[in-house]
Amino acid sequence: MTEEKSPPIVIYESADQAVEVRLDADQETVWLSLQQLAEVFERDKSVISRHLRNIYKEGELEKEATVAKNATVQQEGNRRVRRDIELYNLDAIISVGYRVNSTRATRFRQWATRTLREHLTQGWTLNRQRFEENAQELEAALTLVRKAAQSPSLDTDSGRGLVDIVSRYAQTFLLLQRYDEGLLTDPQAQAGGTLPSLEQARAGLNSLKGELMARREATELFARDRGDGLASLLGNLDQSVFGEPAYPSVEAKAAHLLYFVIKNHPFADGNKRSAAFLFVDFLHRNSRLFNVRGEPVVNDVGLAALTLLVAESDPANKDTMIRLIMNMLAEEGE
Repeated sequence: MTEEKSPPIVIYESADQAVEVRLDADQETVWLSLQQLAEVFERDKSVISRHLRNIYKEGELEKEATVAKNATVQQEGNRRVRRDIELYNLDAIISVGYRVNSTRATRFRQWATRTLREHLTQGWTLNRQRFEENAQELEAALTLVRKAAQSPSLDTDSGRGLVDIVSRYAQTFLLLQRYDEGLLTDPQAQAGGTLPSLEQARAGLNSLKGELMARREATELFARDRGDGLASLLGNLDQSVFGEPAYPSVEAKAAHLLYFVIKNHPFADGNKRSAAFLFVDFLHRNSRLFNVRGEPVVNDVGLAALTLLVAESDPANKDTMIRLIMNMLAEEGE
């Protein structure tokens, strides 16, 4: 078999000798080259090579199951030459060791077993901790959904939108668990994101206000500024911290824009509808309103349900809500 990526290196020390050993916790084994085998057992490479040939010839071990190739680059005179070095796993190492010196073989096996156990235990503990953190995030989000579902303002269509949000969030959780380390963290995101100026945001809200008032769905109080709430909110989203954007991605800016407008109440009336409008306007400005298949990232019903979900959420759950929105917006395949 051929190894694409070398396992990490650990050091085996015996008396005044130190040998680099490749550790493969996934396969629960270690790997040594012919040169390293010679160093561990203090024998000529020719002796070790002869023992290996006999081990495979006699059928004690299968070569394909116990040997891997690792590409290395060596300096040979004035040339840099790429060569494949054969590595032998723990089964092969122990077999050689018993033919050369059983005491050394036993000592190496004990060291390898202890080292592997430590790495496997640490990995299991870390993965268990990460899974529990993930599960807590998911449970927090579902608790918010259950609370919002009890709201008298949630109609049938919004209920369907809420189900859609839960499904997408749960799928995101599973995908993140399946890939990489399983952390429910901020997703891979598109850097940047252009926010509207205060004048552009105001013009858009005024246009929306006119349409709603014409249909008698809003009053003069709709989207009327309370102090400089909107200006401050946009300024905060565009600020830098130590020379770096405080909200460095399209997803981060969009999620915080929706959340802050709903929660900070910058307007006398219509904060949820204004938040949804500014959210969609921002996605449109950054060409993120539709996914790669040309479908809306969040449809009308889903947006209404998401807006209500944010409004009903406890401020203590802000981080969960932000991650929920960001994961919903993340580009497929990232």
